[in-house]
Amino acid sequence: MRTMPRVLIVEDEPPIAELIAVNLRHNGFQPTWAMDSETAQRELDDQLPDVILLDWMLPGESGLALAKKWRKDARTKSVPILMLTARGDESDRVAGLDAGADDYIIKPFSTKEMLARIRAVLRRRSPEMAGGVVAIGLLVLDAATHRVTFDGQPLKMGPTEFKLLHYFMQNSERVHSRGQLLDKVWGDHVFIEERTVDVHVKRLREALGTAGVLIETVRGAGYRLTAQPLAQSAAATPVSS
Repeated sequence: MRTMPRVLIVEDEPPIAELIAVNLRHNGFQPTWAMDSETAQRELDDQLPDVILLDWMLPGESGLALAKKWRKDARTKSVPILMLTARGDESDRVAGLDAGADDYIIKPFSTKEMLARIRAVLRRRSPEMAGGVVAIGLLVLDAATHRVTFDGQPLKMGPTEFKLLHYFMQNSERVHSRGQLLDKVWGDHVFIEERTVDVHVKRLREALGTAGVLIETVRGAGYRLTAQPLAQSAAATPVSS
């Protein structure tokens, strides 16, 4: 029998939480509700969900603070987080993504949009469980163990950055537009802006450290992962005698 995906709803308003839970149950999900940060942490300690729906404004620790904390914890860092927020400004959305959220849902939202975004993060997560090792120079990604190393040193990154890197490495030297990356990494029928790609590429470069130079911005076109950025840079630099 197929197991229903577990969704942890962290929301302090009971009517909203109940509405979300009812719609999730009717669409094949198993919801659990936590109304504050302490309850949410107890739920996570008891059993990891497949997805977290996290309200920005909570009593006690904010959703933003919880996302940052869970991303730093080895046990919870790979659980997809969807931020629920009434804060629709770009700066707020970017702050949520920078805190570790994989996506955001602006209140009020439709049931169809919520379900589409949840299914999208679950689709993005599933390829990470598949086997296969990809190597570009000293950069190595093991999809089965969800590990990335550069020159033998382990690198830490979130689930979306891992999926983005996996796609780049499987399609190295090719230029990918933001729209193409949204389709391939986030999945179609997902209602997010192309700006989201820039935020996650920035986070991926930071996670890669010195290997971040492998990901190039192609002005007016998109992004590309190349195996020899330093060699290309050196070749373009005039040599003085």
